[in-house]
Amino acid sequence: MTRTTPAPTPWESAEPLPERTTPADLASVPADGLPSHNGPRGRVLVIGAGMAGLVAAHELLRQGHEPLILEARSRVGGRIHTVRDLAPGLYAEFGAMRVPRVHELTLGYCREFGLELRPGTAFNPKALAYVGGRRLTLEQAERDPGLLPFPLTSYEAHRSREEMWREATEEIRELYRREGEGALEALAAKYDAYSIRGFLKARGWSEGAIERYGVMSHSESTLNTAVMQEFREVIGKAYEDVQEVVGGMDRLPMAFYERLAPHIRFGVEVTALEQRGGSVTVRARVGGDRVSFTGDQAVCTLPFSVLRGIEVNPAFSQGKQKAIRQLHYDAATKIFFQVRRPFWEKTDGIRGGTTVTDLPVRRVIYPAYPDSPDSRAVLLASYTWGQDALQWSAMNSSQRVERALRDISRIHPEILEVFESGISHSWYQDPYAMGGYALFEPEQQSSLQAEINRSEGLVHFAGEHCSQWPAWIEGAVESGLRVARGIHLGQPL
Repeated sequence: MTRTTPAPTPWESAEPLPERTTPADLASVPADGLPSHNGPRGRVLVIGAGMAGLVAAHELLRQGHEPLILEARSRVGGRIHTVRDLAPGLYAEFGAMRVPRVHELTLGYCREFGLELRPGTAFNPKALAYVGGRRLTLEQAERDPGLLPFPLTSYEAHRSREEMWREATEEIRELYRREGEGALEALAAKYDAYSIRGFLKARGWSEGAIERYGVMSHSESTLNTAVMQEFREVIGKAYEDVQEVVGGMDRLPMAFYERLAPHIRFGVEVTALEQRGGSVTVRARVGGDRVSFTGDQAVCTLPFSVLRGIEVNPAFSQGKQKAIRQLHYDAATKIFFQVRRPFWEKTDGIRGGTTVTDLPVRRVIYPAYPDSPDSRAVLLASYTWGQDALQWSAMNSSQRVERALRDISRIHPEILEVFESGISHSWYQDPYAMGGYALFEPEQQSSLQAEINRSEGLVHFAGEHCSQWPAWIEGAVESGLRVARGIHLGQPL
């Protein structure tokens, strides 16, 4: 019997398919668009108007496809959430607030849309370390580790946290220098089973040194998560040469909105996904009504923490279900103060940077660009993760502000004279996020990553959790581009 090759379906290409998409394949897309392709165009339902959904829809629209974005909120941006409910001219970033210079895809879209950027200040030696009731500058704390109340060995007592971290990661840094992001796969094979704590213990660190690292690097509440995330961010220079969008981070998703407005439906709360007959149907609630939308394919950008509550028919594969159930999402809570003037500039010479403390507020971030020494300013009085964030989540907003004010007054007594109001946001309490970001536990990258990214029939997946940069805008952008490219080229995802 002669075997014949069936003709391609409308969403398959008769042309040879390229290898799996890499970040290098995507570098030119923000400026130039996706590669030209003569394949068919169709209607693509995009669930979620965060950065992954906006990027995917934008690039598909540029190539003649018909995207329809379904968003439960009344705004775009997802976990980019700039709040302007403050004194005129002031704003606060409840979500993403900076872009590292190494995040080329995100910066590419900033250039494409003509957004003005300015340098941020992730580290400032004049910022403070308030630990064990003692107030030091970060410069003093690094120069003389004995000033901090951590029980260190004689060797550790004469070495700064940064020196010890560099020693512990020299092999990893060298591999990263040689191979760049290509080193991540080799590192995952060797270190994915390690938590941050486990890795440091294997390097011979004492409990006191691990405690110091956790407190001083703002990661005490996440020491039991995968060390691979730490490698990506610290060795991958995520905290070096950071940029911020002038006027607020929401200007980036709003730039996409200006091009996509007719293709977005707000107030659409997705309840079910169905595939049959070569199409995808999304069922949802809009106000009190039940509605449905049908497309040729779908891009699901929902965090897996939210996707767990969506009905799926037919059910996703067992591997995908496991990934959806098990992927860990970390809590994140922010508390902001509006103050009459940025007193910390005059009293401590602090402009930009981060104060670290063992008090419940944990991390205090100063604005790098207050209008003037005598004008109102916004202070990020507390930014917490993990269990620290969950404790704040248990309070209402007024309780958070009151307790944070008490903590900040111990570090900066002047706050009581200039404090005017406070606002806060807990991402764990947000029903459309249910967590701040994906934060892998040990071995989850090896055991779950392939299933996280794999398509289920005509449903494809994007979001920061589907990328090499989870918890960053770059991860969402990368994943949105990858999915859009695959759909446009008929490439397996």
